[in-house]
Amino acid sequence: MSERPWKIPESVLVVIHTPALDVLLIRRADADDFWQSVTGSKDTEDEPLALTAAREVAEETGIDCGEGSALAAQLVDWGLENVYEIYPRWRSRYAPGVTHNTEHLFGLCVPERLAPTLDAREHTHWRWLPYRDAADACFSPSNAEAILLLPQFSR
Repeated sequence: MSERPWKIPESVLVVIHTPALDVLLIRRADADDFWQSVTGSKDTEDEPLALTAAREVAEETGIDCGEGSALAAQLVDWGLENVYEIYPRWRSRYAPGVTHNTEHLFGLCVPERLAPTLDAREHTHWRWLPYRDAADACFSPSNAEAILLLPQFSR
């Protein structure tokens, strides 16, 4: 019997947006009406945050912003982080006693409203909204706050 690896309590949140500040939101498959930006944990302790961000964007939306891609330069580390309490419903994914996560904020500017390719096991729907409406639609307060910072960080 193999032991399941615990999630690392360090993650990224990537606000995907257009130059017009429209924001892509995706709805979680395991929580009705839980709209969010791309999020995900590091795969290994030493995984660089930019690699985590590019990997999660590709896994959750099919958008390639990894090294060498046309969008690589558009993935920007905002140099900000949030520390928040992990919702009890998802704590079992982490090692016993882990209650908080550190989330690093990134932005990804895409040229237009792209149609993402979702993995139905993770997300069921997507939508583009003006950034203020997107912030209002987010379940997570830290995600909403990140979206409201978008005008400061957009190019």
